[in-house]
Amino acid sequence: MLAQLVGYLGDFDRAEDAAQEAFAIAAERWPTSGVPDRPGAWLVTTARNRAIDRIRRERTLAGKMHLLPAPEAVMDEFDDTAVKDERLELIFTCCHPALSPEGQVALTLRALGGLETAEIARAFMVSEDTMKRRLSRAKAKIRATGIPFAVPAAHLLSDRVDAVLTVIYLIYNEGYRGRVDLGAEAIRLGRVLAGLMPDEPEAHGLLALMMIHHARRHARFAGEDLVLLGDQDRTLWDVRQIAEGRAVLDRAFALGGRGAYVVQAVIASMQTRQPVDWPQIAALYRRLVELTGSPVVELNHAAALAQAGEPAAALRAVDRLDLDGYLYYHSTRAELLRRLGRAADARTAYRRAIDLATSTPERRFLNRRLEES
Repeated sequence: MLAQLVGYLGDFDRAEDAAQEAFAIAAERWPTSGVPDRPGAWLVTTARNRAIDRIRRERTLAGKMHLLPAPEAVMDEFDDTAVKDERLELIFTCCHPALSPEGQVALTLRALGGLETAEIARAFMVSEDTMKRRLSRAKAKIRATGIPFAVPAAHLLSDRVDAVLTVIYLIYNEGYRGRVDLGAEAIRLGRVLAGLMPDEPEAHGLLALMMIHHARRHARFAGEDLVLLGDQDRTLWDVRQIAEGRAVLDRAFALGGRGAYVVQAVIASMQTRQPVDWPQIAALYRRLVELTGSPVVELNHAAALAQAGEPAAALRAVDRLDLDGYLYYHSTRAELLRRLGRAADARTAYRRAIDLATSTPERRFLNRRLEES
């Protein structure tokens, strides 16, 4: 819905305001009048009409009003089948090279991923106020420069693919933390992108990564409790989706893919094998550190080292990282300290992780670990 409104109005703030107003009207009317046969069409039509009325009242676009259709004509123009492409158009609009890389990803997560500003700030490990300013600057630049709402021509796709892949990956990460709806949406977008760029190995690598992880979604939680990989009931895994993910990964390899998403997909695939080859996974994470230079990847490498039987080396690696505001830094460090018999230090690290946890399963898991230490 938001993608259609942004494409129609050419303004993020107006689109968000109109969408919110339409949902408020629906919440007021539908309980008594009933849900329309095509609720999506009703919402978009209502939002468009309200936006047009507001523009007329404000008279800021008075000179362009003749270009806008009359409100009563909008319903017939709505096409439910167009939503998929318009979502991709919205991603590419947000990921225009004229915007800063941080602004590209942040704006797309806000507009398309449905993430709140605080959630996006957490993903970037910055303050909420900093993220608000980034979002405002990105919206203003799109409005001021007239960045088109469209999927770019084929020869321009490569200029934006890195940012688009990052966006889809971060949307999936929020889904992996428990918002399964976002996980499914990220996979859907990944399929669309892989179809749009069939010769791009990283697009296939990302899709494979998401599919293999998503296949374990029913085993990752038991009620409100988080279940670690080694304790998961493998009968709950979607073996068909794992097989499909591996087939997509084979496609990425056939295209010569050796990038970061392909390597992560290989790791995800290896984690579904029995037994898990942790030394090999640790080696792959080392390769991933070389590709990305990311301290978060270094943290994952340390966790794999511990699983491979080297907790002391893993702790030394973790203690070199500057990730104090990152939940998983403290939870990983706590686990390593616990394994090394440093119970008091482990409890301190668990408490710090609990302070940073934002989801109920994470808090429950960490509190249980704290009690066991």
